[in-house]
Amino acid sequence: MNAVAVHGVGTSHFGRQPGRDLIALAEDAVREAFADAAVTGVDAVWVGTVFGPAGVAQRVLRALGVTGIPVITVENACASGTTAFLEAHEAVRTGRYGRVLALGLEQMSTAFAGAITPEPTDPEGRSGLALPALYAMAAARYLHLGAVTPEQLAAVSVKNHAHALHNPRAQYSGRYTVDEVLASRMIADPLTVLQCCPTSDGAAAAVLAPAERGSRGVGVRGIALRTGAPWNHRSPHVWGHDVVRDTAADAYAAAGLAAAGDVDLAEVHDAFTIGEIVTTEALGLVPPGDGGKAAAAGVTALGGAHPVNPSGGLLSRGHPLGATGLAQVAEVVWQLRGEAGGRQVEGARLGLVETMGGGVSVLDGNACVVAVLEAP
Repeated sequence: MNAVAVHGVGTSHFGRQPGRDLIALAEDAVREAFADAAVTGVDAVWVGTVFGPAGVAQRVLRALGVTGIPVITVENACASGTTAFLEAHEAVRTGRYGRVLALGLEQMSTAFAGAITPEPTDPEGRSGLALPALYAMAAARYLHLGAVTPEQLAAVSVKNHAHALHNPRAQYSGRYTVDEVLASRMIADPLTVLQCCPTSDGAAAAVLAPAERGSRGVGVRGIALRTGAPWNHRSPHVWGHDVVRDTAADAYAAAGLAAAGDVDLAEVHDAFTIGEIVTTEALGLVPPGDGGKAAAAGVTALGGAHPVNPSGGLLSRGHPLGATGLAQVAEVVWQLRGEAGGRQVEGARLGLVETMGGGVSVLDGNACVVAVLEAP
């Protein structure tokens, strides 16, 4: 079995880009990843996308001259990109292919005017429960239990928008106050518009190959994927907590880590402010019930003990579903190489990526991927 490394990464800009098709977005990401890895081709490609049309993977790759090799498309809700990354990793680890491209892409601005339409075959979907409402229920539960305050929820948005000031590829950035976040337009009580990820278009890519001593390759120390179990009254936690916790335990074991505290930074799935709070607790970065306190106290900010989402996260960088996980991978690779500029986490050696695929289908999350990456 091979030790696997990420030898190159690339992304497009993120934002509403209805005038740029998926081919143009993918070209930005793939060309940058190939140049970063100093390669001109790969042996196979895994592509993650949620709403791309049939044949989208072959269509965009044909335009880039990548043809005649195996191309596999995967869909795992918001974790589609990291699922493609996981499968590419496994293909290299087992020696099935020598060099593999993982690509994620999505154009949301032309697919939806607002929130993603709920799936009518799900009980929740038939009731009209969209994802903002589902996360709002989690936030309301935390507020009811006294596990978070409105100000602590808003602190996540303040932090991530400030981080994005140093990310030229991010969709949004800015210096907001807690009061400004709370006063912004209500989307799903108690979540205001500045606490919700935007509609985004974008692409991201990574080239994986066997690790080479002395190279710039960032090692994949451990990676895991789970689908959520049926979510019901048996769990005391809000939706999404348990699948993140269990997937993280698998990834830590694969990476040989005793605890989450061993990682130097994390890129996590903060589609809504409550999502980051729940996730930091589920990952074990902070104790249960301390996610909101940590955000308000600067623990999860740049310069804090556990920096979370230095890229700006989904809240600010944007959330083009299929591309999100690989955008997180790219950010962690840049961080571990010391190439993140004004958002650099000094001395970072271990970085964590967590992507949790949503969708309300009576499950505690459609899919979750957690990966631990290691500096060259």
